[in-house]
Amino acid sequence: MSFNPITLGARLREARENRALSQQAVAEAIGLPRTAITQLEAGKRAVSTFELSRLAELYRRSILDFFQPAAIEEEDWLVALHRLAPGIEASGEVNDQVQHCLRLCLDGCALERLLGRPERSGPPAYAVATPKTPSEAVQHGEYVAAQERKRLGLGPTPIGDMSELIADQGIWSAGVHLPDEMSGLFLRHASIGMAILVNYTHARARKRFSYAHEYAHALLDRERTATVSTRENAPELIEKRANAFAAAFLMPADGVTDFIRSLDKGQPSRQEHAIFDVATEGRIETQTRPAPGSQAITHQDAALLAHHFGVSYKAAIFRLRSLSLVSPAECNKLLSRESEARAFLSFLQMLDDMEQPEKPEREDRELKTQIVQLAIEAYRREEISRGRLLDLSKNLGVSGATLIELAEAVKDED
Repeated sequence: MSFNPITLGARLREARENRALSQQAVAEAIGLPRTAITQLEAGKRAVSTFELSRLAELYRRSILDFFQPAAIEEEDWLVALHRLAPGIEASGEVNDQVQHCLRLCLDGCALERLLGRPERSGPPAYAVATPKTPSEAVQHGEYVAAQERKRLGLGPTPIGDMSELIADQGIWSAGVHLPDEMSGLFLRHASIGMAILVNYTHARARKRFSYAHEYAHALLDRERTATVSTRENAPELIEKRANAFAAAFLMPADGVTDFIRSLDKGQPSRQEHAIFDVATEGRIETQTRPAPGSQAITHQDAALLAHHFGVSYKAAIFRLRSLSLVSPAECNKLLSRESEARAFLSFLQMLDDMEQPEKPEREDRELKTQIVQLAIEAYRREEISRGRLLDLSKNLGVSGATLIELAEAVKDED
């Protein structure tokens, strides 16, 4: 495998910084002097296979992620996933579900090729520098979220269905049963393009956030074979960036401000106005002060905001804080009122919209829908046989007789 030592060094440095590790900490972890790490990152020292393996393990990266993109494509995606997320391989049921979804993606790609459709390219990749600090990670995530909402023409309105939006951008998406500490994963491979899987057992609002979080990895980190989002790697800078993206993508600043103002809140404590006086060609100055306490954002206001954008109560509170619509003290007070906010939404019969578990048969609905449509169209064009349609029905877990009946119904229209 050929590579450029300077490029390899730069990628090793980037991976170390993403984990917020010092050169000294890395040196001690793998048993090398700090100067050796400095030389490795500068491309001035050869790295052994053993050292590279230890570094990849420490940085939670695939070894091939450090090399050229052409080499990355060679790695089996299941091997990459098992290395990054051992919880998947450890659970037979979880492993089977993930493999099943990814094999459905392979079926979908094969059908698209039969239909002469162009290869999936997905949404545009954003060339944003790897963040070096948490503040940079947040700034980059919010910036890309604003640009992506603009590209999609979303305006300040809430997003209806994140899974559908992702699918519309040429990314396979589905919910699967993952270990509880794992919220989702993003995978890119030549055989399937890009895929996003989220933990289907999590609450609806959390799943929406996870879809948006993994979508950020598709936009910003697709040079990797895979990224897995867990409690353990939450401190990583690219994870912070993806969280910032998700918050801003689901709750755009203008949309949050508009919603708070619709409650007649969010105005400054004092507004000054300068009005042109046509008679004197001078100005008239006025000052408006809202009633004391009228601008305070309550836990009920925040709960309604969370429901409006389909996010969790905590996510809504943190977004209000990031937009400086509440102070640190107000943020902490609102967080302490979460149980009362939930009771308020429950009273309004809104809580289930955010937390009610989905029906098991809906977990990979979006993925199955895409493949069923492709299969029916391929059958209508006589690109696949009746037998192949039956094979696909087994993979999809749907009635073969019904799928054939639906396919024949479309064929009769020709």
